Amino acid sequence: MADELERPGGEPVEPEAEPHLPSPTIWPFAFAGGVALLLVGLIINWILAAIGAVLLLVFGFLWIREATSEVRRPPAAAPPAAAPVSELAVAEEEEEPERYPRSVFLEMSTLGVGALIGGIVTLPALGFMVAPAFVGQEHDEVDLGPLANFPKDQFVITTFNSKKDEGSVGRRTAFIRNNGLKNDVPSFTIISNRCAHLGCPTQPQGLPGKAKDVKGSSGTVTIIPVASVSGFQCPCHGGAYDDEGNRTAGPPVRALDRYEFLVREGNLVLGKPYSVGKVIGKSADAKIEAYRVADPGQHVDGPEQYFYPPKVWIP
Repeated sequence: MADELERPGGEPVEPEAEPHLPSPTIWPFAFAGGVALLLVGLIINWILAAIGAVLLLVFGFLWIREATSEVRRPPAAAPPAAAPVSELAVAEEEEEPERYPRSVFLEMSTLGVGALIGGIVTLPALGFMVAPAFVGQEHDEVDLGPLANFPKDQFVITTFNSKKDEGSVGRRTAFIRNNGLKNDVPSFTIISNRCAHLGCPTQPQGLPGKAKDVKGSSGTVTIIPVASVSGFQCPCHGGAYDDEGNRTAGPPVRALDRYEFLVREGNLVLGKPYSVGKVIGKSADAKIEAYRVADPGQHVDGPEQYFYPPKVWIP
């Protein structure tokens, strides 16, 4: 036929096969699932984050392997030896540069641009999620004044600055009860007013007295005595607690947080806060299941705790 081509030796030239698109694959979706599991794990549980990282690596490798299968495929077997051709034709064939199908170029370009966009979007989010875990979250000691400001067996609403030089932004409130002495050591119950549901300020169920301001090394401390406290109530969503901070009703997921304390030169000094699973007993004889401080709404005990970062139990 007139349209058929022939090599110099008389061999007909086969028309070049058209490039074909890669077959559909599930690896991109599995890769995206691994990324999602990794991001969720970084927020709630390091075990889930590790599983997500493994899935991300495995499915990413399989995706790249399948996407590059055409490039990595070994060359087809050489055809049978043909009749001798001229040296000029051989030289032209040897000098012809290797070419890739346009579909391969577009696929690689799409993967590269997608990876760049994914990195730009993901890295800042990872930084905001992971960085706080490696930044020191220290709590300043707060001098609340002489022990005489805290009458025995009576709750006192105490408002103070949690950080020096923070002004009203750093004002915090705690409910403090002087339990007297236990084994010749002062005992205090110091409960945070932050609700364990969403962090709203709880209120004591009792009649407040007259406020008094006390000047100390940590700034001004406001003290309000409260008579006959039967428990604490959250005005936001109806959370209720008993006088030891245990949840009794409403949506809170655990007891109210507490503060460590020490007595220094006759003054009550507030330490760092910690979270509480539950309190067994009363006053100085109470046994507290204490954990590293958790955000409102996070479980620290029970089966639900495994959906959140692990909390270290403080004996």
